[in-house]
Amino acid sequence: MTTAYGPVSLWAILIDAGVGTFALRLSFILLLGRLDTVPPQVVGVLRFVPAAVLAALVVPAIIVLTVTPTVGIDADPAKVLAGGLAAGVAWRTKNVLATISVGMVALWALQLVF
Repeated sequence: MTTAYGPVSLWAILIDAGVGTFALRLSFILLLGRLDTVPPQVVGVLRFVPAAVLAALVVPAIIVLTVTPTVGIDADPAKVLAGGLAAGVAWRTKNVLATISVGMVALWALQLVF
């Protein structure tokens, strides 16, 4: 793979990205370090961060947006059913290992059927 950027430009981009990432993370540490208590509204919102991150990682693997030849949603029935079953297990048990285990076994079994 070739690029129009030279080695100095690429290193500058990498260093800038690293410094920017570090600065962004450090800003939150410094900001929250100055607060005596975290406001209850922030705590309430932060409770939903793990679920939002998990959904952002899992849903694109189950449902795919297609743009050719037309815009639409493409979903593999085995993945949708296994994901729904795993979501039900997660809701009932609140156990990550049980959710992953049931979801994977269901996916493998449903892929044999579909």
